[in-house]
Amino acid sequence: MEKEIFAERLKEAMDRQGIKQIDLVRAAAEQGIKLGKSHVSQYVSGKNVPRADILRFLARTLQVEETWLEGGSSDVGEEERSFGGGEHQEGSERKKSGGKNMREFKKSTKLDNVLYDVRGPVVDEAARMEETGTQILKLNIGNPAPFGFRTPDEVIYDMSRQLTECEGYSAANGLFSARKAIMQYAQLKQIPNVSMEDIYTGNGVSELINLSMSALLNDGDEILIPSPDYPLWTACATLAGGKAVHYVCDEEAEWYPDMEDIRKKITDRTKAIVIINPNNPTGALYPKEVLNEIVEIAREHQLIIFSDEIYDRLVMDGEKHVSIASLAPDVFCVTYSGLSKSHMIAGFRIGWMILSGNKRIAKDYIEGIKMLSNMRLCSNVPAQSIVQTALGGHQSVTSYLVPGGRIYEQREYIYKALNDIPGISAVKPKAAFYIFPKMDVKKFNITDDEKFALDLLREKKILLVHGGGFNWEKPDHFRVVYLPRIEVLKEAVEKLGDFFQYYHQ
Repeated sequence: MEKEIFAERLKEAMDRQGIKQIDLVRAAAEQGIKLGKSHVSQYVSGKNVPRADILRFLARTLQVEETWLEGGSSDVGEEERSFGGGEHQEGSERKKSGGKNMREFKKSTKLDNVLYDVRGPVVDEAARMEETGTQILKLNIGNPAPFGFRTPDEVIYDMSRQLTECEGYSAANGLFSARKAIMQYAQLKQIPNVSMEDIYTGNGVSELINLSMSALLNDGDEILIPSPDYPLWTACATLAGGKAVHYVCDEEAEWYPDMEDIRKKITDRTKAIVIINPNNPTGALYPKEVLNEIVEIAREHQLIIFSDEIYDRLVMDGEKHVSIASLAPDVFCVTYSGLSKSHMIAGFRIGWMILSGNKRIAKDYIEGIKMLSNMRLCSNVPAQSIVQTALGGHQSVTSYLVPGGRIYEQREYIYKALNDIPGISAVKPKAAFYIFPKMDVKKFNITDDEKFALDLLREKKILLVHGGGFNWEKPDHFRVVYLPRIEVLKEAVEKLGDFFQYYHQ
């Protein structure tokens, strides 16, 4: 949509309704929609246009049609156009067209409060720029393949040999060979009380998170999720009808969860707590003492523990990953992992979840998981076929994680280089391949971190995800993926350093 036309029509609609910018901000807050003063100011001034969910909110609040706000024409009268006249149905609208009512289908209102800015508005702008021939340096997504990380040859060979045996569906929870290998892996991680029936394969961990939330949450149920988080957790909980309650991870304490904040956010509607360890986006690795504290809280309040451990084999500095389920034999736990990151096969889509601990108290919930698992028939069978190969034998990823290895050296470089930029500071990550730097908002006058990400993209052709994309409330962080080689990271940091020399919102 044209920014200028949108701005004109937005102002016209606001004038007709007698609504000020602050009224829109307040109305959004009442509906649980993230809309700041700076966002509205950008829309009114013609500097930016809203994404689809915000456009829908504005049209609904101002009682106009979305297409009219976007600059389209309307065949209804002026009064009807401005005040939303005509027939309206939940999930659809009818417009006049050639003397007939024309039905228009809208996305479900369940999506109104769902955000996934890892692939959001800033990424959309980057795609538009690429279509015009602009080259973008993408530091926004943890996808190893574009940066030269290759799948181990043995994995590719074994999949190719088994393809003709993978033409049909597998059992809903996965191939025997895959689940057997995962069960043995669980034993090595000292996760107790795990049988073959407690393991479910999925098209990546993403599918299993969605399945888990859908099977558990009723409308209004609460689930504790870290802030910053991997936003899929919040999105899936919200789609399932639940309420994501974010507990704070403390940057001053190496991004460990704030136990007091967790405790004060537990209510009689809280069903579970999510941990992401190793953490995305911060790269934090939780020590045993921290995990034990979380177990005690879950035990005291009878909560399920959901532990996202997809990066558990990407740990540096001689540290060791501890699975929280190994410390909680009496608490019902669901542990997630997979091969996308550790074996550089993100596109193959193979992940799993392991049910452990006190399964007796979750008997009915497990029946729900089985039902949803059966409904999608099975996960990708060719990808399942290489789980046994991948988890057994030499783990090639370890060579990346020690001094001289790519991920280790890139981590060392990006940590020092970012901290050398005036106004930028970062905690050193111990795992995964992300770092979550902090900006001095006073120095740069930053009130809108999404605007920062867009400005950086347009001026320096660097694509990052702002902190708000990870449900971090303050506009003072962004995530860097340090998968590119050092020479590429060096170019990016030089551009960042130059940008921050003059940037001021």
